[in-house]
Amino acid sequence: MPTADQWHFAVTLMAALGCGLVAGVFFAFSTFVMKALARLPDGQGLAAMQSVNVVVLRSSFMAVFLGSAAACLLALVFSLSRWPAPVAVWRVLGSVLYLVGSLLVTFVFNVPRNDALVSVAPSDPDLTRRWSGYVVGWTAWNHVRTIASLAAAGAFSMALSY
Repeated sequence: MPTADQWHFAVTLMAALGCGLVAGVFFAFSTFVMKALARLPDGQGLAAMQSVNVVVLRSSFMAVFLGSAAACLLALVFSLSRWPAPVAVWRVLGSVLYLVGSLLVTFVFNVPRNDALVSVAPSDPDLTRRWSGYVVGWTAWNHVRTIASLAAAGAFSMALSY
């Protein structure tokens, strides 16, 4: 039977790996995927992103994204038994960074933009303004998610050193 320390280590490791993996996906979108979509004719970029928004919901990314949130919640609970030790502080920091900067930002800022994009048709007379506004706003919030997820991975990595 694993000890409490072994469970704490395993959860912290899973949180670090999950947050790092999510940060990598967000980084890819921020640095080249959205730029590539923005270079396409507006209707094609729109259609591609609409497709991405459907596929992502049924992909293994969602398991990693939400599984990382679950690991962060467990790490947060585990931190209570070690407070105020440095390991607990790093776990709390990592958890808050991911849960607020990645998960909450996704649901408050990125998902509503994705939902609004569903109703935009390639024939929309205001397509250029709507598509370019989407790309700018969505990408800005994706930068926040990227930085928060990477910082969370770093914090959990620091926790692993204790």
